Amino acid sequence: MVDADRDAKLRLAAFDHVRQLALRHDHLTSAHLSPGLIVDGERIPLVNPQRGIFKPRQLSRLPSIRTVFPRQGAKVWYDDQRRVHDQIYSGQDVVDYAFLGDDPEVADNRWLREACEDQTPAIYCLGIAPGQYKAILPVFVVGWDAANLKVQIAFSEDERASKPPCTALERRYGLRAVKQRLHQAQFRAAVISAYGGRCAPSNLPEARLLDAAHIVPDADEVWGAPFVPNGLPLSKIHHAAFDAHLIGIDPDFRLHVAAQLMEQRDGPVLEALKAANGNSIRLPKRQTDRPDRDRLAMRFERFRKSA
Repeated sequence: MVDADRDAKLRLAAFDHVRQLALRHDHLTSAHLSPGLIVDGERIPLVNPQRGIFKPRQLSRLPSIRTVFPRQGAKVWYDDQRRVHDQIYSGQDVVDYAFLGDDPEVADNRWLREACEDQTPAIYCLGIAPGQYKAILPVFVVGWDAANLKVQIAFSEDERASKPPCTALERRYGLRAVKQRLHQAQFRAAVISAYGGRCAPSNLPEARLLDAAHIVPDADEVWGAPFVPNGLPLSKIHHAAFDAHLIGIDPDFRLHVAAQLMEQRDGPVLEALKAANGNSIRLPKRQTDRPDRDRLAMRFERFRKSA
């Protein structure tokens, strides 16, 4: 029997541990999650690398569920691997999560039922790219459907919530917040991966220092689509300069530095920016991932007018 107070303590510690991981990393991997955490000298595992539904012996209710992002050409074992992102972006108030196998009474599926009955908050490790996860918490199992071998998962807008959202409107607010976070995470993962983890203008090879910049801002409902041809991997300094129209990239993939920067003399960082004037940017290997020339032309026109 697990002591209720200790169970609550361990769950809160697990949530805080994952939040800290998320602050340090743009995305989480199995290497981040598999070690678990240490509480009072005891290791508390958070995930099972082989299964999506997990409950360690130290907890009375499951602390986490996981959905992998299928690799290209790999078999999709469960419908939720394919459908969860579609459900999030289509604006439904809950998403489906598939049972393990077709027996509702196996331990993994019973853990889902118990979490639903007790309204226990959990962590959802949602795949955003092969081997990469976004930790969403808290989530709640709000429906258990033995006939269709699935549960329904609801998201809370309140990151410290201990109870599930009560109404469909509250669930939609929670889902909207997840959609925004997921959009940014997926866009960043896709763009930086397409460029081999390097900054397009400078070739900086450290992905942790890169942002995924929109060529046309995502506020533009027509042109601001979150797909790789509308993105560029930029270092923090290049991103700031790009947003301020101090650098621009023309439709032939050449970098331009604004005259006001070219005239300044202020140390090696600025000199490195200036030295890149007229250079071609790094491009993805796949032709289909290259920056969209029409979008570059639109953005470059704004750069020219701001000069």
